Amino acid sequence: MKKIAILGQPNVGKSSLFNRFAKRRIAITSDMAGTTRDVKKELIDFDGKEAEIVDTGGIDESTELFRSVKNKAIEAAEIADIIIYMVNGKSLPDGRDKQLFYKLQSLGKPIALVINKIDNDKEEERAWEFSEFGAQNQFAISVSHNRRVGQLIEWIKSHLDEPELVLELDDEDDALENLISRFDESGTLKEEENLNEIGVAIIGRTNVGKSSLLNALLGSERAVVSDVAGTTIDPVDEKIIVKDKTVTFIDTAGLRRRGKIQGIERYALGRTRQMLEKADIALLVLDASAPLSELDEKIAGLVDEYKLGCIIVLNKWDEALGTYDEIVEELRYRFKFLSWAPVITVSAKSKKRVHKITDMLLKVYENYTRHIPTRELNDVIKNATIKHHIPSFKGKAVNILFASQYEIKPPKIALISNRPKGIHFSYIRYLSNQIRENFDLEGTPLILIPKKRGEREEDNSED
Repeated sequence: MKKIAILGQPNVGKSSLFNRFAKRRIAITSDMAGTTRDVKKELIDFDGKEAEIVDTGGIDESTELFRSVKNKAIEAAEIADIIIYMVNGKSLPDGRDKQLFYKLQSLGKPIALVINKIDNDKEEERAWEFSEFGAQNQFAISVSHNRRVGQLIEWIKSHLDEPELVLELDDEDDALENLISRFDESGTLKEEENLNEIGVAIIGRTNVGKSSLLNALLGSERAVVSDVAGTTIDPVDEKIIVKDKTVTFIDTAGLRRRGKIQGIERYALGRTRQMLEKADIALLVLDASAPLSELDEKIAGLVDEYKLGCIIVLNKWDEALGTYDEIVEELRYRFKFLSWAPVITVSAKSKKRVHKITDMLLKVYENYTRHIPTRELNDVIKNATIKHHIPSFKGKAVNILFASQYEIKPPKIALISNRPKGIHFSYIRYLSNQIRENFDLEGTPLILIPKKRGEREEDNSED
């Protein structure tokens, strides 16, 4: 699949063009220069021809942070198949633009000079001033007015024709065998749901080392890292293969106290929530070199809110404020609702113990997608009710007729009862603990729902 990189100085409209291609708002846009800082990727369908669009941060060398952003943009161009270089049509040609355009031209790849913010025919005259770049493919457009963007898309499509893939006989046999192996004798897919893709959201307050952790997990400098709090604004995602699973890491924007969230960070918070809706597991990153805060607790609450699997990552462990037992004891006290989440200590900066996270992710995902056999589940419930009878409700006996798991990600279990409203939440917690003692559910929430026989499966109680 072809890769298309969009480059240019800050605030020329790269993210707006990215969103226009995607036909939805993916990248955060703002009048503030430097809004995009990490590389953002998305698969785009150009009338049946797919390509991966890469939105890069604005090229600027005014600070160390933006120099790092520039390096990421250049790297994206070097691995791209097609390059789009954007300039601001409301400004005069810039020497830095010209110099970088020549450098990108020397890569020998299809490259287009896109002059943005040409909103009408009168402003078209300014576009001719950019002829000094000597670009073979030059487009004067207005992304905000959707003016002549179609011409640019047609040019892109002309470079997306892929050569037809011809399989050698051995390859063809292997491909056919792989295809057949996915189906049973009746021709039905063996797996109703694809459980080979894991979405992992990296969450935490600003400057706890989320982007450093992402880079360490990937083994490359994928995300921009800076001591400036709030460097990551757009959620950044990257895929790796771990055994037979595709793991997509999402480095979300660092969260601040509500009173300190300003400007585009408000939108970033909303985007973080969108990412959490799609995730399976959260890596809750805490700073071991600083005391736990109320904000840490609120961010941890997002794990509970979205019913995600969870691993608590104590980063900067080489600068920890206390012993492991001391810190974990406080953590367990303050995060009682995550008592089931494993804890791992790492140093993203030195990459110490980071490799342990991937193994733990697979284990947590296995538990997050676990289906408990009905017979074994009911044996546990029966023994639990014998040990501690369900208290009566309004003077009447309460019984659990049977239990059945009806959903995974996370496991959800219906407790079919004659009086479901009579099962107190404290008793549900007791049953949950009994189930956890008998089945490995580390790292995943477990939801128990009292219901009447035949009742629709709507959540009305949870652990």
